[in-house]
Amino acid sequence: MPFSSYSETLDFLYAQLPMFTRIGSAAYKKDLHNIQALCNALGNPERKFKSIHVGGTNGKGSTSHMLAAILQTAGYKTGLHTSPHLKDFRERIRINGELVTEQSVIDFVNQHADLFQKIEPSFFEATVAMAFDAFAKAEVDVAVIEVGLGGRLDSTNIIQPLISVITNIGFDHMNILGNTLPEIAFEKAGIIKNHTPVIIGEIHPETKSVFEKKAYECQSEIHFAQHEWQINPIEKQEHFSVNAEHIKSHKSLKIELDLTGSYQLKNLATVLSAVEELKKIGFKITDEHIQTALKQVKVLTGLQGRWQTLQTGPLVICDTGHNEDGIREVLENIVATPHHELHLVWGMVSDKDTLKVLSMLPKTANYYFCQPNIPRAKAASALAQEANSAGLIGKTFNTVQEAFKAALKQAAPNDLIFIGGSTFVVSEVV
Repeated sequence: MPFSSYSETLDFLYAQLPMFTRIGSAAYKKDLHNIQALCNALGNPERKFKSIHVGGTNGKGSTSHMLAAILQTAGYKTGLHTSPHLKDFRERIRINGELVTEQSVIDFVNQHADLFQKIEPSFFEATVAMAFDAFAKAEVDVAVIEVGLGGRLDSTNIIQPLISVITNIGFDHMNILGNTLPEIAFEKAGIIKNHTPVIIGEIHPETKSVFEKKAYECQSEIHFAQHEWQINPIEKQEHFSVNAEHIKSHKSLKIELDLTGSYQLKNLATVLSAVEELKKIGFKITDEHIQTALKQVKVLTGLQGRWQTLQTGPLVICDTGHNEDGIREVLENIVATPHHELHLVWGMVSDKDTLKVLSMLPKTANYYFCQPNIPRAKAASALAQEANSAGLIGKTFNTVQEAFKAALKQAAPNDLIFIGGSTFVVSEVV
């Protein structure tokens, strides 16, 4: 039966297709068979546009949005595929920063419902195919494609990109990707293609050789952004003012960045190295394009949830950082933000190493434990119990909004309320 409304179409996608964000690793398909079958049936849309592939443990979303902002400012019709979404499914598929239409989602699902029934793709496989189809139909000049999970076996990994970008390697999704950094790096390195330049954001002694080996096997030039750019912060207010210096040429670029989390400085170096490679292969991108774009990434691409200020007096900030490295970065930013008392509205999903993360959190904060509205959520009561064993004391709430309201009621005007622990907690407040 054909779907007539957007909500009905989404209900079908969410209910019928296994969805990682809802049920976890049971939805993860460990091969590329389904996505290849889907794209073959669609006439291989992934071959009809140029692409840039962005993977990594943390920072791949911000890096993808920054690259897309620069490309569209430079006059290129730019597709952007990211995941997960915070509010609207269509955040996953943008063209020049605009969401695809609700009607295009309805039409795609109606047109290919039989194909879904035959192939039985996961939710992510279906949405990747939808994104590729949308970009091909729109005849984009280039698309920035963010890896969903891992790299080697990720559904996005059927593209042949102009460049591959890997931001960093940290511990996340170990039940799928491996328990050591070299094992995880091996999976992420799977997006390195033959004769295709690769940019590595952060250098880690345990993973550097994994990337060098894979690049050598693929006869691909490898660049380490940390060796190419030095990013010096000047001041941080509504924008992050930085001086980016190219280490080899000593060329200097003053940049105002509207993404103010301190971790964005590492992402910025990665982005600038990627832009240098794009220029080498013929993209016309000027310093002015870079400066104009990075001043308004959020406006140009709709990026949300990265050290985002929701209100002041009390100051309310949210961030989607959710693994060990991501939380470490968040805590550094909290310490650097002037405040009197700290209130943490905190929820997590059940398949994360919650104890490890909880042990990192400050003992002196006021905690409001909650659970996001997804099946994978860790029950707030169980989270509070684990938190107590880590020396954290707080109250328990059934929903994110109840926890947030309680924190607002409790906080003084010069306090800081931070909302996080999971992308799905943040999605309920932005």
